[in-house]
Amino acid sequence: MNLPMSILLAQAAPAAGAQGNPLMGLALPILLLVVMFFVMIRPQMKRQKEHRAMVSALAKGDEVVTNGGIAGRVEEIGESFVTVEIAPNVKIKLQKGAVQQVLPKGTLKSS
Repeated sequence: MNLPMSILLAQAAPAAGAQGNPLMGLALPILLLVVMFFVMIRPQMKRQKEHRAMVSALAKGDEVVTNGGIAGRVEEIGESFVTVEIAPNVKIKLQKGAVQQVLPKGTLKSS
């Protein structure tokens, strides 16, 4: 019983001169952070920038779709709110950030 245990202990013991460069141990985590930035964080930042540009370019008469799926025409634009007419004489007030998409002109009339 002592013989197999001594063999396992001898195999598990690290060699005295086999220490690697400590910077190589940090290379993999740093590489993973860089890959995560380019795969996940950077595209999200790009989408946020495009959304901010779209919201700041809203104008009266634009046809929009909200995050809730409501389509309508912009009637009034405030500093942080937008009034959207979704049917004749039916207007709702939304936060600018709730506008998901600007539709091409005439889209609402064709549907």
